[in-house]
Amino acid sequence: MFSESPIKRRKSTRIYVGDVPIGDGAPIAVQSMTNTDTMDIDATVKQIQDIAQAGADIVRVSVPTMAAAEAFKSIKEQVDVPLVTDIHFDYRIALKVAEYGADCLRINPGNIGSEDRIRAVVDAAGARNIPIRIGVNGGSLERDLQEKYGEPTPEALLESAMRHVEILQRLNFDQFKVSVKASDVFLAVGAYRLLAKEIDQPLHLGITEAGGFRSGSVKSAVGLGMLLAEGIGDTLRVSLAADPVQEIKVGFDILKSLRIRSRGINFIACPSCSRQEFDVVSTMNQLEERLEDVITPMTVSVIGCVVNGPGEALVSDIGLAGANRRSGLYINGERQKTRVDNDKIVDQLEQHVRDYLAKQEQQQPIDIKLVD
Repeated sequence: MFSESPIKRRKSTRIYVGDVPIGDGAPIAVQSMTNTDTMDIDATVKQIQDIAQAGADIVRVSVPTMAAAEAFKSIKEQVDVPLVTDIHFDYRIALKVAEYGADCLRINPGNIGSEDRIRAVVDAAGARNIPIRIGVNGGSLERDLQEKYGEPTPEALLESAMRHVEILQRLNFDQFKVSVKASDVFLAVGAYRLLAKEIDQPLHLGITEAGGFRSGSVKSAVGLGMLLAEGIGDTLRVSLAADPVQEIKVGFDILKSLRIRSRGINFIACPSCSRQEFDVVSTMNQLEERLEDVITPMTVSVIGCVVNGPGEALVSDIGLAGANRRSGLYINGERQKTRVDNDKIVDQLEQHVRDYLAKQEQQQPIDIKLVD
């Protein structure tokens, strides 16, 4: 049971990264970036496939050299998910990956040299319907802006972004999205708020260099959550010093918590206390691992006692309310005659979830056995 989010999205123009729509009300796309050596084609392809399997809509690949551009050609031929190429300074790399089928160029126009070089990249992108992402980062602001503002500020990030935007606008290129990332939550949020008022193009959200898995997930959830709740953002990346697959999972969890987009199971589980009739923590750890393959949106509540269990179960697709020896089972908010044995709770609840999904896929009504 997944109700519509009350959030009103910021209006923006529409671009496409491959076949993935970005902006203008399209679902907020979740993406990650490979951390393999791009020259290691097999490892990079494997990681892209793993990231895509986790649900990524888009994957970004760093292409720092012309040799890496040649490797990208082979990589692109072996994967289906749209690929963004991350390029800095060398316009020739941008031209080469555009030729090889890049779905988006992450490149700042003002950093690749003369007007002729910028125009060459823009013309190549335009001829192949390839969008550009302007990516401003609080840690790499232009020297004159550092001197002007003294330190990274939202206004400094905005001014940097608008320099690049104005170049593309002057060249009559409007197929672009923009990010103004920073590792500080308030700096990033402030910059995105300012930028959202200045341009109509889609915005790519991120708290850059957020940290390790736990701290980075929290920081990203806070920062991205603030912006998303205001309707700002059309695509996002959670930047973690961790397995990129985890970035995708956290990204979807953030969207799921705001009822913006759902993928997989939304688990509702109590933190447990002495009232629990079964080990809630162990049960949840096992269920999350076993049901990781499920991508169908659904809500499953696992509550260890009867205080909150029935209430949460009423608004869940499948709910469990802890009771002595055998816990109450709810499907579509209706209590079942069938109960779940507490000593077999993981096996039985997993089977109920999979049976529910199988019947949903067959578009068959769930067989409800109501309690008398």
